[in-house]
Amino acid sequence: MTPMPTTWADLAGRRVGVWGLGTEGLANLARLADVGADAVIVDDHPERASAALGGTTPVLAPDSAGLAALRECGVVVKSPGVSRHRPEVQSLIAEGVRVVGGMSLWLAGTHGERVACITGTKGKSTTTEIAAHLARGLGVRAKAGGNLGLPPWAPEAPGDVELWVVETSSYQAADLEVSPPVVAVTSLAPDHLPWHGDTATYYADKLSLCTRSGAHLTVAAADCAELVAHRHLLGPAVRWVDADTYDPSWTKPLRLRGRHNLVNAAVARTVLSELGVAEADDDTAFAAAAEGFAGLDGRLETVAVVDGVEFVDDGLSTNVLPTLAALDTFAGRRIALIAGGAERDLDYSALGDALANRPAPTLVTTVYRTGPAIAGAVRDAAARSARSTTEVVACADLDDAVRRAWRWARPDGVVLLSPAAASFDAFTDHRHRSRAFREAIAALR
Repeated sequence: MTPMPTTWADLAGRRVGVWGLGTEGLANLARLADVGADAVIVDDHPERASAALGGTTPVLAPDSAGLAALRECGVVVKSPGVSRHRPEVQSLIAEGVRVVGGMSLWLAGTHGERVACITGTKGKSTTTEIAAHLARGLGVRAKAGGNLGLPPWAPEAPGDVELWVVETSSYQAADLEVSPPVVAVTSLAPDHLPWHGDTATYYADKLSLCTRSGAHLTVAAADCAELVAHRHLLGPAVRWVDADTYDPSWTKPLRLRGRHNLVNAAVARTVLSELGVAEADDDTAFAAAAEGFAGLDGRLETVAVVDGVEFVDDGLSTNVLPTLAALDTFAGRRIALIAGGAERDLDYSALGDALANRPAPTLVTTVYRTGPAIAGAVRDAAARSARSTTEVVACADLDDAVRRAWRWARPDGVVLLSPAAASFDAFTDHRHRSRAFREAIAALR
């Protein structure tokens, strides 16, 4: 009996299903062509997907005919955007079809000491970029990839990388069959509930990265109460770190805002230490390696100052936890927050409590689909607090919110775009939302 394939190389000469043609799906398709496999393509929007491929490649819908075609393949490489919990996916698995992610196939064929996977509800992108930057500063040919940037298995991925630091989403983690020896978790809070179904499943899917075959050590943020409470899901060994694990002076060249980013930096440094990177315990060497870090676009990024008002783009904050961290970063300052976006069944009560009880003057401008829920959470919390001075105003769109926030924040406040929601109801992605934020600011001038 022919064994089921576990790596990309094992798919050579086979007929393989590809479900989903997002960024990772296109990389999957290219890699299959590279190894000489024959692809059967299924997408929820077949006409659009076929057009993206030039109009000559047939793309099936996930209807009875499409599922029958995938069933005949025996192996389906699924894009992360297609929920593993969808009934159609579960029916394929129940019938013996191997449904796997591209990252899992790549990890199974890669030496574990060359890879670190980093996940977390917030902080995973920043931590991934910090770890890759520090490794390069220490003389290692390192690259960040995965959910952030280029999939490492894409044919165009460089072949001389000594260390891949891979941002791993909960979607990707759910499709893994193996993990590298060292993984990291920066935080844990409810998110992506429509994909996972409920909070317990989201936690189990995300933290499965820590217990897959091959995982030996989890580096985890000690100041996250939810992570501590879910220690049983973090694998056989855990190394806890916080902002005080190292002398924080080494992080100054990173120019990071907020205590939460000191934790992210400590997680990144500890991952490199556990991987045996030279000088990983030398503060001076790490401070030198930290020089030149550019940070992430849309993560606590000051993009303009207009009439004394600082405009900060934190558009990567797509759930409650990073927005709470952003508010803490500006503790004591007058803030006009712009919040709201696509619906993902999040509980906004913690955000409402934090906003209603800020000692400093606070305006909450709400937009888009989750705007009413955020406004309601703030008003409910304010009703329980006799001293709350937080104001809430519903806005027509992002342009309207920027104008109102700017007028209120003058002469020396902060307008903070930290939506606590995804962007897909009004924008193509968070980058589109950030561009719209900048354009609205430019219109003020």
